[in-house]
Amino acid sequence: MGQIVRQISPNTTRYYWYPGDKKEWLRALLAVGMGACVFGLAYLLTRSMLAATVLGPAATTGVLGFNLGRRDLRALDAAAQAKGRREAAEVSGRAAWRGLVGGGVAAFAGLVIVHLPARGVVADWLLPVVPAVVAALARQAGLLSGSLARESTPASAYATTASRRPHNTDAVGEPGAAV
Repeated sequence: MGQIVRQISPNTTRYYWYPGDKKEWLRALLAVGMGACVFGLAYLLTRSMLAATVLGPAATTGVLGFNLGRRDLRALDAAAQAKGRREAAEVSGRAAWRGLVGGGVAAFAGLVIVHLPARGVVADWLLPVVPAVVAALARQAGLLSGSLARESTPASAYATTASRRPHNTDAVGEPGAAV
C-alpha cells in the first residue's frame, strides 16, 4: 500500500492511500509510454494504422508482461515463506489480480486490433493475438531473468564429506583374482 503525506497546516496532515507501490505504478506508466512511443513511430514510418496498432500494444504488453513476470517470481518466493492460510490466500489473491490485469490488457489490445477497418485472415485472426503472445513470452522472460539474477549456492555446499574423499583403488584387485 502506498501513501502520500500532505502537510496542510502546522496542525493538520492529510494522508492519501493508494493501492500498490509507487515503483510499480511508475513501471506501468513506463509500459504505457513505451507503447505510445512505438505506436507513434510505427505510424510515422509506415503510415499504416494496422501496423502501428499492432506494434504499440505489443510493446505495452511486452513491458507489462516482463514486469508482471518479475513480480510473480517475487510472489512465489513470498508464497514459499508464507506460514499460514491468510498469508497464502493473500499471495494467491495478488497473483490472480496480476493474471487478470495481464489478460485484460492483452484482450483489450486484441479487440482494438480486430475493430480496425483492415480486413483479411491476417488482420482479423492472426494480428489480434500478437499482443497476447508477446505478453506471455515477456512474462516468461521476466521469470527467467529474475531467477538468473539470484545468487545460487555453490555446488560444494551440496557435496557430502564422503564424496570429498579420494577414491580408494586398492580394493579393486588384480584381473582374474577372486574378490
